[in-house]
Amino acid sequence: MLKIIYRILIYLFISSLGYVIIIKLVEPPITITQITNAFGLGLKRDYVSWNQMSYNIKLAALASEDQSFTDHSGFDWDAIEKSLRPKKKRKKSKIPIGGGASTITQQTAKNVFLWQGGKYDKYIRKIPEVYFTFLIEWVWGKKRILEVYLNVIETGPGCFGVEAAAQHYFHKSAKNLSRAEAAMIVAGFPNPKKFTARPMTRRVSWRYPQILREMNNIEGDEDVRALLKK
Repeated sequence: MLKIIYRILIYLFISSLGYVIIIKLVEPPITITQITNAFGLGLKRDYVSWNQMSYNIKLAALASEDQSFTDHSGFDWDAIEKSLRPKKKRKKSKIPIGGGASTITQQTAKNVFLWQGGKYDKYIRKIPEVYFTFLIEWVWGKKRILEVYLNVIETGPGCFGVEAAAQHYFHKSAKNLSRAEAAMIVAGFPNPKKFTARPMTRRVSWRYPQILREMNNIEGDEDVRALLKK
């Protein structure tokens, strides 16, 4: 019995490693999330390479979603620790605030290889999410992770990836997004179906100036500059 389990685990490791290596080299196939979304809102999905994305959208994603991206190895342990601390009861904000302990690497692992998860099965998903997070950090590297993230992340109603969002909201390519436009797109995360850049919802109008300020704050970081200049 143990030999069978061992062989199964070896097979799963080799097959998943092989798939991760393939996705390092080619465009990721349509994801589970994109398939489920297509039945209701349709699917706009245009994959673009690193050089076809503006510097601004890369910087906006780091500023809003994961400012420690260049420093961690897949997990932001400080953010995880904070998220586990008991929270004081306070009046619920009328404007939901994004962010959390989930890094860009974790989000990419979830979006490419797994599913979004409901109230309870998201905890089951966490186990393979941890595995794929370590794996893509090891195999892909930061540049590829950010490139794939910006291509598979949900960015608007029926839109996946920054190219689809740029065309949908601003009728231009992702390569030509301004700082403000990039911040507006990212400000809709993690619920871009509800929080849209155009028409601009209250959350986006409140959030995107904050992202612009954070973009200015992290732009001088040597590791951030080195990553975005690649």
